[in-house]
Amino acid sequence: MPVGRTASTGETCPESGVWKVQGSPSTTAPIAKGNRMPPYGGKAVTWMLIQLA
Repeated sequence: MPVGRTASTGETCPESGVWKVQGSPSTTAPIAKGNRMPPYGGKAVTWMLIQLA
């Protein structure tokens, strides 16, 4: 999976690495492959992979 891949809250994480919330406010989080993509700020968001683990 290349950097730049996206996944949404509730989906299964497709690749272990550092993920960043798209939009503002944003945050980054390490998320492991197979884990569920989390919400941010109580909302469903789209995450983008910025660094492979």
